Amino acid sequence: MELTLAILLGALFGFALNRAGATNPQSIINMLRLSDTSLMKAILFAIGLSSLVLFSGLALGIIAPAHVSIKTAYIGVFVGGILLGIGFAIAGYCPGTGLAAAATGRKDALIFALGGLAGAFAFTLSYGWLADNTFLFDKIAGGNVGLAATGNDKYDALIPFSGTAIGIVQGIAFIAIAYLIPTHILNKK
Repeated sequence: MELTLAILLGALFGFALNRAGATNPQSIINMLRLSDTSLMKAILFAIGLSSLVLFSGLALGIIAPAHVSIKTAYIGVFVGGILLGIGFAIAGYCPGTGLAAAATGRKDALIFALGGLAGAFAFTLSYGWLADNTFLFDKIAGGNVGLAATGNDKYDALIPFSGTAIGIVQGIAFIAIAYLIPTHILNKK
């Protein structure tokens, strides 16, 4: 059942990416150049809506905090994020959009996906050496930091509200930003 649900949700996500124009690398490049922010608006709205639903679910007790997985923060995560961003800007794809574009038959996306798999394979082969001989796996801020750790955590040193309340406000802010950003920032049409 879980596998069927994962396939169904993945297909729906791929469909949504295609409908939003994220499977066209030119749309992504235009977004990064700020010449057409339609895709950026869709992404910000989706982040805001999912944050609002997640943190509201936590506040209402519909979602158990134990189901929220917080990944460990390593220095290598930031290095990898920088590399992903560079690849994203050059290719016009991220892993999700690249696979969705490959499913539409784009040959450049298929090459991108194969390159990603080759990179993942190379990382797998070098993981042991990297973990033993570099700083990439040093934890940042204790490793697990997030607003939804227990749903009721407070961050009194920063702000006297629960992580759940901050998450709800964050979701509303992302939705508002998505609404307020003009469609064309540079090269206005």
